[in-house]
Amino acid sequence: MQTNKKKRAGKVIKWIIIIVILYVAAGALVPFMFHPKVKADAQKELDISRFYGQDSPGIDRAVVVETSQEALDARILMINEAKETIALSTFDIRPGGSCDDIFAALLDAADRGVKVRVLVDGLYGMIHMKKLPMFYAAGSHPNLEIRFYNKPNLLMPWTINGRLHDKLILVDDKLLMAGGRNTFDYFLGNYTDKNLSYDRDVLVYNTKSGSEEGTDSVVAQALSYYEGVWNLGVCKTEYARVPGRRADEVKAEEERLCNHYQELQKNRPELFDGPLDYESFTLPTDKITLIHNPTHIYSKQPYVWYQLQQLMLQAKERAYVQTPYVAFSKDMYAGMTEVGERLERFDMQINNPAVGDNLMAGSDYLFQKKKVIKTGVQIYEFQGDHSSHGKSMLIDEDISLIGSYNLDMRSTYIDTETMLVIDGEEFQDQLEAKIMAMHAQSLAVNPDGTYAPNPDVPVAQAPKKKAAMFRITPYLFQLIRYLI
Repeated sequence: MQTNKKKRAGKVIKWIIIIVILYVAAGALVPFMFHPKVKADAQKELDISRFYGQDSPGIDRAVVVETSQEALDARILMINEAKETIALSTFDIRPGGSCDDIFAALLDAADRGVKVRVLVDGLYGMIHMKKLPMFYAAGSHPNLEIRFYNKPNLLMPWTINGRLHDKLILVDDKLLMAGGRNTFDYFLGNYTDKNLSYDRDVLVYNTKSGSEEGTDSVVAQALSYYEGVWNLGVCKTEYARVPGRRADEVKAEEERLCNHYQELQKNRPELFDGPLDYESFTLPTDKITLIHNPTHIYSKQPYVWYQLQQLMLQAKERAYVQTPYVAFSKDMYAGMTEVGERLERFDMQINNPAVGDNLMAGSDYLFQKKKVIKTGVQIYEFQGDHSSHGKSMLIDEDISLIGSYNLDMRSTYIDTETMLVIDGEEFQDQLEAKIMAMHAQSLAVNPDGTYAPNPDVPVAQAPKKKAAMFRITPYLFQLIRYLI
């Protein structure tokens, strides 16, 4: 009798576990299986004619920020110049040397009375920021607030996939940095030489900051966008209260960060020499415009992809795309094919999967490679010593794009994304030089999938473990490729 009861109880528990697993899997996966199209009313608002200036310098100037050390230095300089507000959004923050530098500078700014806001994706915040004392030291400061976007809740599994992928820094109404870099040592500084990523940011200077005219700057657009995301109901404040048992630990961390900032001032005095003359090293632009995806956590209309596709379709001469990886939906394949039929010069630079740092995306590309080639885009696979993570585009001789958007389904339909569309020939010349330096380390892909020979560029080889995984993963990930 007792044995039968135990068996029945075991079966009930087994079925409960199965039902829970199915519920979580269905809730996390099914809402994102279907890809919306951009609605007609939205298409009118996303008219790309608004990207073009008047063939005369606008109020925004810009410069490419290319190396990881330049990127970290620029962030510190920006934070040190803040007088009223700092707004930072990022997909991922992880402890390390660059994180120490940035949070030490942010705390110093907060001590000066600057209102500081830090917005982080909720999933990666939970994984990497955890309950570390550094973030309590920052988040408990009265002038510094940290919020997480959409912390996953297994009771509501549809919250698992919608992620914040923006990477923006705004200082007052004067400065904006946008690009693809996350906030840790893989992307910033030279704290490691073993695990790096090539990436790219753009720094924008509003020449009319502090005036009514300055509200026409892309800095104002970005600040309005940031405010909208910051105030979403899915964004929740973290680290504001320090648990009593951790008060001494957090206090010690505050002192450590203060000492770290003083050491930074001592060792890098050039970062603290006062306001920079941004006019001297930025380039004029005719106009800069922010584009972005919808900001809710569900499957999204592909606003960024739609505008990129329209720009490519209306190009007169050429389109050059640089993206870490590709994973196309049915509509994206159709869109790329349409561009391929329209343009004679249609090029795309991506990572050789052996070099790339995204196993799922690299696996999908290996499986889908023939279909990608058939779109008509000329593929160049980057063979460098580190993975490329930059996201940029060149249209004709005047339009450039830099931001967080990857040419994959996750960036297109699932995550928040931001790109700056920059109208300016001088700026494009600078960006193109950076892209071509990586193009020179890439190999052209022939129609049959082989490489065009280039004696100056050796083919990158995947490590043995990765190569072994590539025998299986291209097939395995097809089941959930719409999440890549």
